[in-house]
Amino acid sequence: MLVLPEKHRHLFKEPFGNLFISFDLLLEDLPESQVFCVGDVVTANLLKAGRPPDIAIIDGHTMRQPYPGIKIPEYHQIFVKNPAGGLTEELIQATKIASEQSGLVIQVEGEEDLAVVPLAMHAPIGATILYGQPGEGVVMLRITQDAKMRAKRLLACFEEVESHNCARDILTTE
Repeated sequence: MLVLPEKHRHLFKEPFGNLFISFDLLLEDLPESQVFCVGDVVTANLLKAGRPPDIAIIDGHTMRQPYPGIKIPEYHQIFVKNPAGGLTEELIQATKIASEQSGLVIQVEGEEDLAVVPLAMHAPIGATILYGQPGEGVVMLRITQDAKMRAKRLLACFEEVESHNCARDILTTE
């Protein structure tokens, strides 16, 4: 499992893409390409706008508070565990699977916030990732070769830890 050390967390406070303070403004600029969503509120807003995402990664929470379940019945579900501040191999692999096909919801037990990094690495060039920037708005990341390289550099900030009980321990102490 990969864990983001405290000393690198500041790198993840800045938007990884273009920040929109209004979802309506984002919709005006949303390309027709594949759209991947990370986060319950962003996914719900896209569904309300009549533009279902090709892929959604959700955890049933927003800003660590429960969020009513998002259901897209016709989508396949992948269930993974992932603790706050980390990336499990199962979440990383799920983003790879998701990037190769549409109509998937990755349901995370724990936290999905950092899923943007491996998703950006695996998403095809030309795809768009949307995710919430807490207290600021919605970020739109268009996948380019530069975005993929930045995602690799961000992933390099994580440290590998033994994961035999780490994910379970982190998930059960929250």
